[in-house]
Amino acid sequence: MSEPVLLVERDAGIVTVTLNRPQAMNALSRELRAGIVEVFTSLAFDPKARVVILTGAGRAFCAGLDLKELGSGAGPIGREAPREEPNVLRAIEGFAGPIIGAINGVAVTGGFELALACDVLIASSEARFADTHARVGIMPGWGLSQKLSRLIGIGRAKQLSLTGNYLDAETACAWGLVNSVTSPPELLPACRKLAQDMLSVPDAGLRNYKRIIDQGYAVAFGEAMKLERELSGAANRGVEPGAVEAARKLVRARGQQQTRGEDRS
Repeated sequence: MSEPVLLVERDAGIVTVTLNRPQAMNALSRELRAGIVEVFTSLAFDPKARVVILTGAGRAFCAGLDLKELGSGAGPIGREAPREEPNVLRAIEGFAGPIIGAINGVAVTGGFELALACDVLIASSEARFADTHARVGIMPGWGLSQKLSRLIGIGRAKQLSLTGNYLDAETACAWGLVNSVTSPPELLPACRKLAQDMLSVPDAGLRNYKRIIDQGYAVAFGEAMKLERELSGAANRGVEPGAVEAARKLVRARGQQQTRGEDRS
C-alpha cells in the first residue's frame, strides 16, 4: 500500500499539513495538487482548524510542478490543460486562519509560489528559494511575479526571477522574504510555538485581522485606508465595552510576562 501524498496532523486547533512525496522532492503532481485542494477546502469549513502549518517531508519543501508528469502531457500547461484542473491557490486562500509555512528545504518555482501563499514563513537553515519559471519556459500563475516584488523589492525580485539563481535562508531573512531562520530540528517546534501564540488570540479577531490586511494589501494605499475604515467600523460596532476591558487586562498581563522573560535573558 503506497504512502498518502499528503499528511494531516491535528493538535488542539493547529493543523500540520505535510507534502509527502519526498522521493520526488514533493513535486506537485496532479494527485498532490488535488490533495491540497481537498484538504484546504475541508479546513475552510472546520471551526476546530484555526492555524495551519504547511511543510514538506524529506529534504525539500516543494520542487514545483512535477516536470516529469508535465512532460508526459498530464499536467496543467497549455491549451490542452483539463478544465477540471484544481485551483491550488484559491483553495489555500479559502482558509481564513493564519497559515505558517515551515520551509524545511528547497522551494522552487511552483513550490516558491506555494510558500508565498502562506501568511508567515519560518525557514530552516537548509531552505533555498528559486524562481526558475523563465528557465523552464513557463510563466507563473499563482502570484509569484507580483507577490515577490512587493515583499523584497522589484530589483531583488527581478534578480531572482530573471536568473533563476538560488537564494539561501539567511539572505531570504535579511531581504524580508522569511520571518526567521532556525536549525532544522527546531523548525517545527518554532512554528508550533508561533501557532500557539496565534491561538491565544480570539478566533474572530485572528481571522478578521488577517482578512483586513490581505484585502488592503491587494489595493492602492488610499483605497486600503478606506477599506480599513469600512471593515473596522462594521466589526467594532459589535464589540461590547466590557469585553474590551476584560481583554485589555489579559493583554496587559501577557505583555508584562513577556517583558519579564526578556529581562531575564
